[in-house]
Amino acid sequence: MKQLRIRTLAGLFVVAGVLSWAGARLWDSLGTLPRVPLAAPIVLAVIAVVLLATALSIRSRLRAQRERRPEAKGVDPMMAARALVFGQASALVAALVAGMYGGAGAFLLESLDIPSRRDQAIYAGFSVLAGIAVIAAALFLERVCRLPEDDDTESAAPTA
Repeated sequence: MKQLRIRTLAGLFVVAGVLSWAGARLWDSLGTLPRVPLAAPIVLAVIAVVLLATALSIRSRLRAQRERRPEAKGVDPMMAARALVFGQASALVAALVAGMYGGAGAFLLESLDIPSRRDQAIYAGFSVLAGIAVIAAALFLERVCRLPEDDDTESAAPTA
């Protein structure tokens, strides 16, 4: 599997943010701006917690296996692969969603004197923070699931 690149995630975040900001300006000029749901940061935070718990569980199982503890449970390779795919997909979606809420939040910063818009800007800000937490947890999970480098092939060079 290919490793996630932070540049890719940052690019998705920026593009989604700019498009969301422009869309929010257009939508506001045509009518009322859609609300930022209160559930958005909560759902993203739950996903971040699930990813972090999965990463910590896999890491502790791998550590127990490496130390050859008798009670150690092995890590099923398919389970680790599924967790990794879930983490990568979550990071990509979180980058898009955080960018979208970041753009909407940036637009809402222009009118913080209106209480409802201030609340929406706060929800958008928390959504961006929770999205960043999802990305961080997914990158940690990816690091935990990385296979060790095979150093034997490099050191087995023929000697003359």
